[in-house]
Amino acid sequence: MTTLENQRRSIPELRAELRAAQKSGAGVPAYTRWINRRLARGVAPIAAAWGIGPNTITFFSAALSVAGVAVLIIAPAGLSAGIAAAILLASGYVLDSADGQVARLTRSAGPAGEWLDHVVDAFRTPLIHTGVAIACYVHRPEDAWVMVIALAYALLSSGQFMSQILAEQLSVRHGRSMAETSGRVKSLVLIPTDPGTLCWAFALWATPVFAPVYALLFAANLVHAGASLRRKHRRLT
Repeated sequence: MTTLENQRRSIPELRAELRAAQKSGAGVPAYTRWINRRLARGVAPIAAAWGIGPNTITFFSAALSVAGVAVLIIAPAGLSAGIAAAILLASGYVLDSADGQVARLTRSAGPAGEWLDHVVDAFRTPLIHTGVAIACYVHRPEDAWVMVIALAYALLSSGQFMSQILAEQLSVRHGRSMAETSGRVKSLVLIPTDPGTLCWAFALWATPVFAPVYALLFAANLVHAGASLRRKHRRLT
């Protein structure tokens, strides 16, 4: 579908089309399921109507995330820096959901775009945690334990992402089911593992609360990753 054909469709028409083609919310944490995807549904029709392609949205998403990490490292560790970083990271996460929706609206989905999206995601979360470690070294050298948690968090997020991608690919190849149960309760329970929760946690950056909250998020993700890895291995077996 050409850019001109996209622009001939009104934003309300694009929005209605998008609502009819939403992915399942099964196994998706609450913020991503009910807030981030909804915000992305507001962005995607506008981008499609203006002729902005999904790859461009992906690059904007990556740029916002890098800017959020840069604020943590470069700016003084004050309230404004934490809020700015949270907004930039959360905005990057919105666009991370919007790029796939733009691809569906513009009929431009393909393996190259999907590859680009996954590659950016593979860098994004470890970058955030590595950024926390560097920012603590620069601004809070007394919090060495937070640096250790941040590096472990980066390793955990990288392994968990690879597990998810490989499980999806191998399940298709070998006819195994990776279907997740849905339900509001599961989505609420998974809030600590939600990337959106991590993004907004940085609003606490300048407060004494950030370190324990960050540590609790790491602990919750560690427990969830252990259960997820065991479940995926069992299903593939």
